[in-house]
Amino acid sequence: MRMLSQTDEADDDTEVTWEDQQRINSFSKMNTRLRGIEEKIEALKVEKEALDDISMELELADEDQPVQYKIGDAFVHLPHARAIKKIEKDLSSLNDELAKHTSNAEECEKTMKELKVLLYAKFGRAINLDE
Repeated sequence: MRMLSQTDEADDDTEVTWEDQQRINSFSKMNTRLRGIEEKIEALKVEKEALDDISMELELADEDQPVQYKIGDAFVHLPHARAIKKIEKDLSSLNDELAKHTSNAEECEKTMKELKVLLYAKFGRAINLDE
């Protein structure tokens, strides 16, 4: 941990206005939202990887035998071709959802960067917006 020098401690004379507090609150909300979005993105990537693996396994499976496909908490026997179509549809919707969350994360990061510039310009080293 780094100790502040006497001159750095004395630089805390900047008054926090209502607008500044709103910017700090917005930054905090965006940061929390970004963390949640990043968690969702990671979960979606794991699910996508699992669907890719299943798709590869189905390509090697016997086409004459029905496939057990999980829907909710139940497993349903589906014909091989229908199971492949269902997985392709699930992969497509998963990719769309992943793109949407990635776009939201980029938007949050952009807003946070703008707020960081404004807040650091006013408060300098008196405020810490980094993790």
